[in-house]
Amino acid sequence: MSLPYVRLSGSPYDQGFTQGQALAEAIAHNLEVYFRRFEVEGKLLPAEARRRGELYLGAIRRQSPAYAQGIAGIAAGSGQSLVDIATLNVRYEILYHQFGREAPDGCTAFALLPAHSADGALWMGQNWDWIEDAKGALQHISEPDGTRVLAFTEAGIFGGKIGLNSHGLGLCINGLVAVGDDWEGLGKPFHLRTYEALRSATLEEAEAKVTAPPRTASGNFLLGQGEAAIDLELSPAKVVRWQDERQLVHANHFLDPQTHGIEVPPIEWLDRSGHRHRRLEERLRQVEKPGLADLQEALRDRDGAPYAVCRTASAEEYALGEPYRTVVSVIMNLSTLELWISDGPPHENPYEHYVL
Repeated sequence: MSLPYVRLSGSPYDQGFTQGQALAEAIAHNLEVYFRRFEVEGKLLPAEARRRGELYLGAIRRQSPAYAQGIAGIAAGSGQSLVDIATLNVRYEILYHQFGREAPDGCTAFALLPAHSADGALWMGQNWDWIEDAKGALQHISEPDGTRVLAFTEAGIFGGKIGLNSHGLGLCINGLVAVGDDWEGLGKPFHLRTYEALRSATLEEAEAKVTAPPRTASGNFLLGQGEAAIDLELSPAKVVRWQDERQLVHANHFLDPQTHGIEVPPIEWLDRSGHRHRRLEERLRQVEKPGLADLQEALRDRDGAPYAVCRTASAEEYALGEPYRTVVSVIMNLSTLELWISDGPPHENPYEHYVL
């Protein structure tokens, strides 16, 4: 199957409205999925989830009027309530706060530096592992200032979360949890950070947007442009910056929390995250200068299945009605502005090719 492909342009409100209209059915589906997950996994009744979403909407209006307008456009275009769409856009803060005790694992990302790739380009990519029922789309966005963005998003979430722009800047993401994560701080939301990063002209600008306070939820942002790539681990108290001469890999754990004074809650799946990190590092080093086919095979890795780099749901998750899997796999060439994406786990689904 192919992901929906949506072209957006104009003001943030216009972009949101077009997404809302084009993906109305998928947005309604995602709202049903997330409000059920808020209740079942997050132990939050719908009224409490909406209360948090409404409080966050007020914060977003102050932090980024443009993002708030985009949310309003999605609500109008899809026929959903503004509060419900706002709640969906801060589902990361809501769920990961609740998950501070027991979070789902998923997402393994990489950047391969130009001197070590087959064609001398900077390559980035990741498997995005999340709720199996979550529906997404690929968006081609033309901003009023001329910046173009090609990015994956969940239906109903504004702006894009994994992708590249016409300035040759790429973004991959990973969820993280740390002691001190607190939705009530109403810090700059995760998806507002990805929205701003994908509209940045330079790596320095994107880094500043991603790391800007207030930070009240942890997260990992892998950024690349030109000859450079950086990995940014965020917690409410710290920003840890990683670089490497050959490659960067990140999963869902802080790489060295003790050294950097980050306290991590005891979570049983962190060993799975460590395994995925090591496997992807190993696969990228198996070839001296990997090309596209090598990168695709690395993201298809099934060692440790079902909790592999290429993730499928376990029997236990199906029994509980809470399955997780690789929802999309993305690979990007930041020199040629090409993107390959699979609709589902890439060992079972083909990569489709797009050019910005």
